[in-house]
Amino acid sequence: MQTKTVFAALVGRPNVGKSTLFNALAGERISIVKDTPGVTRDRIYADIEWLNHTFTMIDTGGIEPDTKDIILSQMREQAEIAIATADVILFMTDVHQGLTDADAKVADMLRRSHKPVLLVVNKVDNFDKYMTDVYEFYNLGIGDPMPIAASGKLGLGDMLEKLVEMFPEHLAEEEEDDRPKVAIVGKPNVGKSSIINKLTGENRVIVSDIAGTTRDAIDTEVKYHGREYIFIDTAGLRRKNKIKEEIERYSIIRAVTAVERADVVIIVIDATEGVTEQDAKIAGIAHERGKGIIIAVNKWDAVEKDDKTIYKHTNKIREILSFMPYAEIMFISAKTGQRLPKIFDMIDMVIENNSMRVATGVLNEIMTEAVAMQQPPSDKGKRLRLYYITQVAVKPPTFVIFVNDKELMHFSYTRYLENRIRDAFGFKGTALKFIIRERKEEH
Repeated sequence: MQTKTVFAALVGRPNVGKSTLFNALAGERISIVKDTPGVTRDRIYADIEWLNHTFTMIDTGGIEPDTKDIILSQMREQAEIAIATADVILFMTDVHQGLTDADAKVADMLRRSHKPVLLVVNKVDNFDKYMTDVYEFYNLGIGDPMPIAASGKLGLGDMLEKLVEMFPEHLAEEEEDDRPKVAIVGKPNVGKSSIINKLTGENRVIVSDIAGTTRDAIDTEVKYHGREYIFIDTAGLRRKNKIKEEIERYSIIRAVTAVERADVVIIVIDATEGVTEQDAKIAGIAHERGKGIIIAVNKWDAVEKDDKTIYKHTNKIREILSFMPYAEIMFISAKTGQRLPKIFDMIDMVIENNSMRVATGVLNEIMTEAVAMQQPPSDKGKRLRLYYITQVAVKPPTFVIFVNDKELMHFSYTRYLENRIRDAFGFKGTALKFIIRERKEEH
């Protein structure tokens, strides 16, 4: 499974055929949104699927063909956007216009960025006739020029093949094991092992307990309703001779490595103690890493209850862990088995939310609506403008918002947008990540 969406950005002079290529790849006419004056018209992106690859193509912006200088400065801008946001850059030229000075200068920028660049020469509708002109583009020094004809859809397969080859390795890595990985973390003696023992019953299969090695985390395979899960257990720390602080530190470091490997983190809290500082640290790590999070309040059987107990406890947890209001809370008892089977349903839901994708069109509708309801902040007469939003990754769902000025994007406004997105799609149990990118306004 691909872990992260790959971004390919399209850069090139006016009239080289960028939108034609776009439409050919996206398989439909992508309409240019008629915007209010002043907003760039180029909010165009497309999620492209080719064979078993999906990636998002960004058009880095239109260029007003006015004078050579303007063209060059706008192309530089495009290149900057592409370099900042893309994993691979598609640099488009035109065989009829030939190699221009602007092309050479932009090629220079792209080369220095060390991002992979695919050089495409468009409008080659007859290979025999134009090939010698294509070779001229070798002079740019950014690799082999790929001849295509976007309008006739010639050479697009070869181009995509080449593009996909350029995707960064770590993004396209296939995960060999797609079983959900669940880390059970928490302070010593909170009942992590008992929870795992209870969940596994007799079906306990230790996957990575290699004889003779002191493995810190033990992986256990658990089957529930025909689905397999891997539980990463950080339990089993019994070092009598170590002082408490050391044990604590050690268990936090171990928790970090378990969290790193997991899809979902279950933070076990002792109901009789409430959330301790150590719990908050571990929760912070899982939140930072963008994992699915469930807070399991264990030893619930040992708590004196009235009709407000759950409410009080929940509030207290929410108060201390205020940085993760999305986390799911459940009250369980490993001892009596209370609500334990529910854990699996909860894990499934959280994993689903952590890897949910929302279509770009829908996101932009939500954003437009949110902006209309609550004006973006302004400073010294300059108002924040939001151009478009797109989801670029899952695990955790990650969104890029393009704005006119990053400084104006206050944390509180990002949070407001996050809440609007959560209202629409839930995303229970998972953090959402927002990346704010600047795009200069065209004057």
